[in-house]
Amino acid sequence: MSEVSAYHEAGHVFVAVRAGGRVVSATIDPDWDDGPARYADVQIEWPLDQFTERELNESIVMVALAGPVAEMIYTGDPFHPGLVAEWADDWRTAWEALHHLKDQRKRLAYLERQTQSLYQLLRRDEIWEAIATIADHLLAHETLEQAEIDEILEPWFS
Repeated sequence: MSEVSAYHEAGHVFVAVRAGGRVVSATIDPDWDDGPARYADVQIEWPLDQFTERELNESIVMVALAGPVAEMIYTGDPFHPGLVAEWADDWRTAWEALHHLKDQRKRLAYLERQTQSLYQLLRRDEIWEAIATIADHLLAHETLEQAEIDEILEPWFS
């Protein structure tokens, strides 16, 4: 499996946990069922009683953009997440989470600011170390379950 995919998914995982979500599983080898082709997948559960609708939507935006941002940092290629075909689902998820922002220019500006903010956050040494650790485990095991993810990230969230 691709190291790039592992870092992409690790970005989603780290930001989801940081935002208060529970990552049920992460894989770089998903089942090829009758649905759309997927090369990796992260399943997240959100404790809905702990978020306002706006907070939840903002967290969904950050998690969706975290995969492309982690991939940009890993590869060194600074792309706009809305312009890379492989990131279309992530961009669509982030875009749709901002459904309350009717002005598309404001929505785009918000997503671009969040992408820049995530880029600055994820490239910090201590954060990147956590993402690299998740990616290493994904490359070694292909699929991680919640208990494994929690154990991996415990040093950063204790």
